[in-house]
Amino acid sequence: MDLTELLERTFAGNTVAVWLWLLGSLALILGLLWLAKFYLLGRMEKVATRTRTQVDDLVIILIKRTRYALMLWVIVSLALRMLVLPERVIGPLGTVAVLAFLLQLGIWANGAIEFWLQRYTRDRHPSDAASITTFRAIAYGMQVLAWTIVVLLALDNFGVDVTALITGLGIGGVAIALAVQNILGDLLAALAIVIDKPFVIGDFIIVGSEKGTVEQIGMKTTRVRSLDGEQIIFSNAELLQSRIRNYKRMDERRVLFRFGVLYSTSQEKVEMLPTIAREAVLAQEAVRFDRAHFASFNDSSLDVEVVYYVLSPDYGKYMDTQQAINLILLRRLREENVEFAFPTRTVHVEGWLDSPRATPMGDTPHGPATPAKAQ
Repeated sequence: MDLTELLERTFAGNTVAVWLWLLGSLALILGLLWLAKFYLLGRMEKVATRTRTQVDDLVIILIKRTRYALMLWVIVSLALRMLVLPERVIGPLGTVAVLAFLLQLGIWANGAIEFWLQRYTRDRHPSDAASITTFRAIAYGMQVLAWTIVVLLALDNFGVDVTALITGLGIGGVAIALAVQNILGDLLAALAIVIDKPFVIGDFIIVGSEKGTVEQIGMKTTRVRSLDGEQIIFSNAELLQSRIRNYKRMDERRVLFRFGVLYSTSQEKVEMLPTIAREAVLAQEAVRFDRAHFASFNDSSLDVEVVYYVLSPDYGKYMDTQQAINLILLRRLREENVEFAFPTRTVHVEGWLDSPRATPMGDTPHGPATPAKAQ
């Protein structure tokens, strides 16, 4: 038997030449896969260390996540479909190929999500632990969604009515969502806080009548440490529905204060007061003077109004600056013999005691006073 006759012999409905071509093709594909794994992967890792782009890093992750056994199943199944085989063999081969490919897609999607999460957390400060935790939960939800899609596609490949299944799951999901709508609202609010960042850990915020420093941003609640020391716990959904004042994000702090002097102060010295206030402000560091005016006539004082800016959002810096200004004003006004005003009331009685009608208190012109009787 010569070689030509051997190649033309039939085995399982196909010639030996076809079988040999199939085996050679599979060997070539396996060789290329091995080359991609051990050679190209090594070269790409070296290139990735010298580039800033993230695309090559993602490609490396996907190559490492490739399961060559699954890919081999897909390749073999596709190759065998080129042969003349019974339908009872071709059908299961196609099913196996689709399942293997779907499983590999799920593994790739899982790797891409983990790569995105690692890239996000790598650039975050360690104090931003709440944001990292929230994004890990989001990544976990995305992985569950990816594998859910894989399972549904696999069931559809087996002939299961996926439409009816999804409809049933949708109705059940609506019922569950209605039952836990408050929890879902807080979860979505946590996601909004992490993405939009109206505040972060360490910010000093005021919400309504409550104020304090943000300590933790969780999936359902945000915890704030108040100035008095107690911990205030806000629901995330309730927090986003409120007006939040974030003092940590001030570039500078505007300060307005008043001081008053007695009405007996001479006009010359009253005219000096805005200049004295201006000098007291300009004597401080990291401030910007705005204005100082003799502003108003109060009930018991002549008031001077001063406005300046502290070029720092730090509250301690503001208080140190205001204290220094107050001490300078106290010293300068004492040097000028100008007295600070305090609430007073003066009652003037004109000519009443000298009147012929005036009598000692408690007496009447006809004798001692008697108590009045209620009518």
